[in-house]
Amino acid sequence: MNDTDLLAHRFEEHRGRLRAVAYRMLGSTAEAEDAVQEAWLKLSRSDADDIENLGGWLTTVVGRVCLDMLRSRTRRHEEPLDDTFVPDPVIRPLSTIDPEQEVLQADSVGLALLVVLETLDPAERIAFVLHDMFAVPFDDIAPIVERTSAATRQLASRARRRVKGATPSTEPDLGRQRQVLDAFMAASRAGDFEALLAVLDPDVVLRADSGPLVRGVAASKVVRGAKSVAEQALLFRQLAQSTRFIRFVLVNGTVGVLNAPEGQPQSVMGVTIADGRITEMYILADPERLGRLDLTGLEA
Repeated sequence: MNDTDLLAHRFEEHRGRLRAVAYRMLGSTAEAEDAVQEAWLKLSRSDADDIENLGGWLTTVVGRVCLDMLRSRTRRHEEPLDDTFVPDPVIRPLSTIDPEQEVLQADSVGLALLVVLETLDPAERIAFVLHDMFAVPFDDIAPIVERTSAATRQLASRARRRVKGATPSTEPDLGRQRQVLDAFMAASRAGDFEALLAVLDPDVVLRADSGPLVRGVAASKVVRGAKSVAEQALLFRQLAQSTRFIRFVLVNGTVGVLNAPEGQPQSVMGVTIADGRITEMYILADPERLGRLDLTGLEA
C-alpha cells in the first residue's frame, strides 16, 4: 500500500462521521457528499504527516466548507427559503437498519429538526451542529465561524433556544408509528374523512415540496389544520390506492412512505407522530431532487 492508498484508507475511516456532520449542516445529501469530497481534496493536497488529529482536522475542514456553502445560499436567496422547503430525506428499509447508517437515522436528525435548522443563521447552524450534536469544543469551532470562543458559545446558545422551541415531540416506538401511518393510509384509500380527522392532530402542518417547476394542484404548498390536510389527502387518494407502488420505509429514522412506480421515486413522505396522531407531514415530490436520492437496499 503506497502513501496515497494509506491516506485514502485513513480518510475512509472518517467518511461516515463527516457525511453525518455535513448532512446536518446542509440538509442536503448531495451537498453533504460534495463537502466530504472537498475535504478529501484538501487532505490529499496537504502534508498529512503534520496533522496530529486527523478526525478533528477533517471535521474542521468540512465545517468551513459547509459554512461557505450556507453563506452562498444566503447570497443567492434574497428571501429566506419559504415554508414549503423539505430537506433531503435519508431513506432506508423498514425491516433493517444498516449499522453504518445509524448516525444518519437518529431521532436528532429528523426532518422536523432539519426544517428548524434551515431557519438559523449559517454561523449559528455550524456552532450548534458541531457542539451540540458532535461535541466539538467551542475553542475548535471559533476559528471556523471567525468568532471568539465566547461569541461562538452564544451562537450555539441562541440556536439551541430556537431549536428547543420549534422542534415537536415525537413518538419513539416504530411499531406505534406504523399503526398510525397505516390508519392514515387506510382512511385515505377509503376516502373516509372522519377517519382521517381522527388520526390527524387538530393543528397538523403539511409541507409539500414539489420543486420550482411543478404548477397547479400538485405545486408546493403549506397546509395547516386537520380539516384542510384531510381534504388534501382525499384529493390525492389515488396515490394511496396504488398499494403496488407504496411501501413503508424509514425516513430519517421514523416510519414514512415511499411512492416509487417501477422503482422511480415520485414522492417521499415523512411524518412526526405524537399521542397517536400525526402532527407534522413532510412530502418531497421535487422530480430533480428525488432522482438524486440514495435508495440503496430498497430494490423490489
